[in-house]
Amino acid sequence: MSFSIKNEMSAIVQQYAMYLRNIKGLSAKTVDNYCMDLRTFFRFLKHYQNIVPKSTPLNEITVQDIDLEFIRSITTNDIFEFMNYVADERSNMSSTRQRKSSSLKSFFNYLTIHEKLLEVNPTENLTPPKSKKALPHFLSLEQSIELINAVDGPDQERDRCMLTLFLNCGMRLSELVSINISDVLRNNNTMRILGKGNKERIVYLNQACLDAIDGYLAVRPKDGVIDRNALFLSSRKQRISPKTVQFIVKKYLEKIGLGGPGYSVHKLRHTAATLMYRYGDVDIRVLQDILGHENLGTTEIYTHTSDKQMEAAVNANPLANMSPPKKKQKKAVPDEET
Repeated sequence: MSFSIKNEMSAIVQQYAMYLRNIKGLSAKTVDNYCMDLRTFFRFLKHYQNIVPKSTPLNEITVQDIDLEFIRSITTNDIFEFMNYVADERSNMSSTRQRKSSSLKSFFNYLTIHEKLLEVNPTENLTPPKSKKALPHFLSLEQSIELINAVDGPDQERDRCMLTLFLNCGMRLSELVSINISDVLRNNNTMRILGKGNKERIVYLNQACLDAIDGYLAVRPKDGVIDRNALFLSSRKQRISPKTVQFIVKKYLEKIGLGGPGYSVHKLRHTAATLMYRYGDVDIRVLQDILGHENLGTTEIYTHTSDKQMEAAVNANPLANMSPPKKKQKKAVPDEET
């Protein structure tokens, strides 16, 4: 948990944060998000219950004094009022409200089930808002090839290797920057990846990945390297940072005319998943393992079909070329003479 957030939270929330980090194995960023949601919730309650003057800006309300007695007084109605507040007053999207709902349920489940400090869980009847499953942005096959071919400059071997791994293995940004040289297992052409929640998985490297890694390792600095374990190094000869990778990817996306909103490092992960599913006839559960998704539902978003696929499917119907029978022409009957 970041230092600034930790200092703002009460002892009971700090204890919960340690539980999430050390017992549940969540990332520091995820724990931060959960705690920020709780901070917003407690600030709202102080406002809503007139514990602080209504004129007090929400971001100035302290939550360090939130204790077990206060938490025990929270009702289901308070929870619903908060969810209405973030929807109406803060205009939170359904995905954001879904996360806030999960944050509250996790916290109160921890106090009720794990610590047994509460007899009644006020979030028991809280149903997370349904979020729309928007189709992810992704690059076409032609755009993916163009992106890799756009790489140039003094670090082109490194940059090409990173883009190749993104587009072929579907790894996350945090996973790429954390790769060590020892994670590349050449005896069986695989790579060890450390994913969310420190969960390790193995991905297979195709020929493009192997060639890109070999090309980069041939020119990777050897002298004066600060982090000798890191696969990807910055110009300062230390492990490359996520921000640097984001900058590099954005530069090449802009170079091929994809610098607008919606395209980012994470879209390369979407691209890899989509290309594997469309062109590789990959089983959805295999794709789940490759991407390191905990839930199959997350992977299923990549099973969307393109317009061309839908058109081809309809045209493949054996009845596609069956035309309706021609109507028989009625013979003209001459008008009767009057």
